[in-house]
Amino acid sequence: MTDLPLAALLRRDKFIVLGSMSGIVLLSWVYLVWMAKAMSSMSVPTVMPEWTTGYFLMMLSMWVIMMIGMMLPSVTPVVLIFARVSMGSQTPYRPILRTYLFALGYLLAWALFSIAATALQWGLDSTLLLSSQMQTLSPFLGAGILLMAGIYQWTPIKNACLEHCRGPVDYLSTHWRTSLSGALRMGLEHGLFCIGCCWVLMTLLFVGGVMNLLVVALITVFVLIEKISPKGDVIGRWSGSVLIIFAVIWISWALNQ
Repeated sequence: MTDLPLAALLRRDKFIVLGSMSGIVLLSWVYLVWMAKAMSSMSVPTVMPEWTTGYFLMMLSMWVIMMIGMMLPSVTPVVLIFARVSMGSQTPYRPILRTYLFALGYLLAWALFSIAATALQWGLDSTLLLSSQMQTLSPFLGAGILLMAGIYQWTPIKNACLEHCRGPVDYLSTHWRTSLSGALRMGLEHGLFCIGCCWVLMTLLFVGGVMNLLVVALITVFVLIEKISPKGDVIGRWSGSVLIIFAVIWISWALNQ
């Protein structure tokens, strides 16, 4: 037990949560930088790696860590809100534990997405549509991904999921669960909404290169802007228009080659 007043407990918990999440994000980016350097130092392979179980798990780990580094910054405000609400009448250790479980549930959702992304990479690789840097070799596929991403930015499901991510207080108040498993479930549900909002943006990695850290960073910043900027929804729709324009230009160029 502790004799700290509520305000001091809130400040302490906020510091603990922020410190933990910042450390996880930092470690994720250290790993991504290391892996990008390791891949760039390798000569272009004459034979693409065989998709064994071990290689699939290695690529899956890469996607999971990448999603942690990309998505954890944008969910931090929601996690802090959850931590503050969790303080309530809980015993001193439970708010932090519940907050970690909420964040874990959120990351679990993106781990499930990572399985799908790895399977997609496997499929593209098996059909010789990806380079050794995991970038599409087909201009038509690249333009198609841009077009799909641009159109999706204007769809009702994108708008609904983004609205949820931009205003999570309503969700937390109407779906609040007091148990530890409930905190994990809430994080998972919030993560699924986030996937609905951002999954198509992640496919852009196959256009710019999955291990292109500049592209990874740009998408990370864009996702953060969409979620926390007062005009994030407008920025998201206009970005969709830009992607559509680029897709049309790219398709036109490819047809004239």
